[in-house]
Amino acid sequence: MAIHIRRRGLLVAVGAASAWPLVARAQQAALPVVGLLGPGSRDSDAFRVAALRQGLKDVGYVEGQTVTIEYRGAEGHYDRFPALVADFVRRQVSVLATGSTPAAQAAKATTTTVPIVFTLAADPVQLHLVASLNRPGGNLTGVTVLGGEIGPKRLELLHELIPTTQVMALLINPTNPGLTETISRDAQAAARVLGLQLHVLRASTASEIDDAFATLRQVRGGGLVLGADTFFTSRVNQLVALARRDAVPTIYHTRDFAVAGGLMSYGTDFSAAWRQAGIASGRILRGEKPADLAVQQATKVELVINLKAAKVLGLTIPRMLLARADEVIE
Repeated sequence: MAIHIRRRGLLVAVGAASAWPLVARAQQAALPVVGLLGPGSRDSDAFRVAALRQGLKDVGYVEGQTVTIEYRGAEGHYDRFPALVADFVRRQVSVLATGSTPAAQAAKATTTTVPIVFTLAADPVQLHLVASLNRPGGNLTGVTVLGGEIGPKRLELLHELIPTTQVMALLINPTNPGLTETISRDAQAAARVLGLQLHVLRASTASEIDDAFATLRQVRGGGLVLGADTFFTSRVNQLVALARRDAVPTIYHTRDFAVAGGLMSYGTDFSAAWRQAGIASGRILRGEKPADLAVQQATKVELVINLKAAKVLGLTIPRMLLARADEVIE
């Protein structure tokens, strides 16, 4: 009888032990899911995931414990956004975080019920994503960053660095017209004021980026301004390598390019913006409605200069320009 009791106890213990993984999996599945739709790949969008994770943590949501983050990337192909959004909607994610204007537009066109938190460099009111910044009014809210507004400043900074260069170029992505039309118009206006000849080049694929640099050589462009676009952010290494190969002084729109060996960047601190998006996502998980969450505006910009890249190009950075830099990579 005693042996029977011990064996029974052992069976109960084994059964309980084997049930623990099932319980853990059930608890994991029960966690709210934040879907992150990025424009690039898991590697190029890693900073978005990390910043979103930190923002969620700021309001009490810890990944793996109280929330799950699922990532999908468009790999630079904006036509994939509708299918990726539809997949998240089928998954019944609690919040959908998007990282570009085309992604936010695809999300709005797909669902009116899933809360959407966007991060974009455009006016969401003009794009009809929200009714107003203070009272979005639908299932979308998010964070706006400075985009087209600071495009002319990039041209001015590059001109300050290479003042004798009269022919420059601007590279934009034609598949993101809501942003690039503004960038192109404002850059052309700035070029006229500075007395520069500005060629507008277009690329939306890796091969078109190669073609754009071939055109840049043909027109003898002495400098290049990269238009702000998430597709270009997913092609950091290619763009930096081509600029280095052709010895073209280039100014980029995010710090990632300068860190990767690019000459100079001037643009929004996107990590800070995505952290704000994470906070908004957490507030929605706590029960607040996107319609009542004001759209946040991230206005911090940073100038980063890579002295190693300047040396390779044979450039001396003016002292006044160095003094204005938020970060200098030596």
